[in-house]
Amino acid sequence: MGGGGGVEEELTAQETALYDRQIRVWGVDAQKRLSKAHVLVCGMNGTTTEFCKNIVLAGVGSLSLMDDHLVTEDDLNANFLIPHDESIYGGRSRAEVCCESLKDFNPMVRVAVEKGDPSSIDGEFLDKFDIIVVSCASMKTKLLINSNCRKRSKHIAFYTIECKDSCGEIFVDLQNHSYVQKVGGEPKPKELTYPSLQEAISVPWKHLPRKTTKLYFAMRVLENYESSEGRSACEASLSDLPAVLALRKDMCDKMSLSESQIPTALLERLLAAGKKQHPPVCAILGGILGQVCTLDFSSDSSLEIFRFIQAKS
Repeated sequence: MGGGGGVEEELTAQETALYDRQIRVWGVDAQKRLSKAHVLVCGMNGTTTEFCKNIVLAGVGSLSLMDDHLVTEDDLNANFLIPHDESIYGGRSRAEVCCESLKDFNPMVRVAVEKGDPSSIDGEFLDKFDIIVVSCASMKTKLLINSNCRKRSKHIAFYTIECKDSCGEIFVDLQNHSYVQKVGGEPKPKELTYPSLQEAISVPWKHLPRKTTKLYFAMRVLENYESSEGRSACEASLSDLPAVLALRKDMCDKMSLSESQIPTALLERLLAAGKKQHPPVCAILGGILGQVCTLDFSSDSSLEIFRFIQAKS
């Protein structure tokens, strides 16, 4: 079941009126759980801002933003939470500027800034949250945070979301996730076991389903290249293409996969994109992640999340 503790407290009249339409969709108990959930988003870009907007409007309990990078003109292309006015964003971090904008979407949601580097997040810090979303971080950082989430006594849902050019992907780890499914008209307790990020990327490519998208393999090649070169996420560029192609050959040989499954044109496209994102794609990906997270708070959430992700894959 989704985080946020128990559902003993009643919704206020103001909350009931504001969230009336969605309560009709997923019920009062789900809305109560959502209103008690605490979310941390590491990395403010086009996809995560769309996600933040959606969960703030849905009525999440609190939202914390972590991104100490100063706003640049490139951020204005896909991040609609940053005003196109340098007198407002100049010399300020992405988290600070986005935080101010998000507060205007729903005054009933607590939005705050968490300063620091995601790579230094420890387990005790994570105990404050029920949901962690990570974007534009190295694979090493994602693995560290996911591992720390799994070591805590409380259930912490972990998500990663990335967008490059017109491509993107979402990873979900709800660990051992209990839910209720109606069977023959009667509710039955069910449980799904999700793999960790480490387990997911460690699956030999030859064992993956045949319908696995070529983008999956291309993203793993780029992540491995950036890790091996000590680069930050999305720092590789077109000038790195020869080295990336050499790594592609090496990885395909080890994984018994044809290099044709990772087209050179696709790698060129991803390298040329760098950290740039297309707003329409960000809206789709961020919207999907927002729906997946809110589904996590309904009574039959795991089943619906599974169906939802299947439908979108």
